[in-house]
Amino acid sequence: MGTMGLALPWGARISSAPREAATAGSWGTRVEPSDLTGGPSPAAVEGLSEDAALAEGCRSGDVRAYERLYTMHGARMKNLARNVLGSPVDAEDAVQETFLKVQRGIASFRGQSSFVTWTYRILINTCYDARRSRLRKKEIANDDSEETSRMEPRAPGAHPSLRMALERALATLTKHQRDVFLLYEVEGFRHAEIAGMLEITETASKNTLFQAKRNLRLMLEPPRSAAGTR
Repeated sequence: MGTMGLALPWGARISSAPREAATAGSWGTRVEPSDLTGGPSPAAVEGLSEDAALAEGCRSGDVRAYERLYTMHGARMKNLARNVLGSPVDAEDAVQETFLKVQRGIASFRGQSSFVTWTYRILINTCYDARRSRLRKKEIANDDSEETSRMEPRAPGAHPSLRMALERALATLTKHQRDVFLLYEVEGFRHAEIAGMLEITETASKNTLFQAKRNLRLMLEPPRSAAGTR
């Protein structure tokens, strides 16, 4: 698709280990798993209660519940959509379309995943639809030129050449690898959440992330021969 303007934390380390990062070197803030030996934490229980309250409020047509959902997740949803679509305008449209789809389809929510995960799944599918539509209309060349001028890294002081190299490397990933990488490393979702959003297994999410990081290292690390001649 060409280079996209990505809201990426540029100082991150691309680890080769196919496991969830739990130390300070990871990107984004992780939500600790609730299925520990001692039972769910109070924060996890509160999160589940909040999720259930949002679902029930939206199901009953309570406008305040939709406002609460937007207040809690709107900015993150826009950031994710912009990273997938490469355009702030398209991202805004995708988020608005997602809320309309949530409103129209709330009756079909059965609680098999969290309500928030279900909402993000709708957002991702909406972004996929928009991306496919753009491809069908053969607008890729124009979008690439526009997206290059819209780059908005989270770290403005990052060296331009480093940012461009990382964006070029990300553009070489498959769609699936890129999406898992963005959801995990940029947006901070856990593999269990990504599995629910993309309708894959946690193992598939972990393996895809490992493949994405490996491909990025191959693109970004200098050739061994060049390093050995110094």
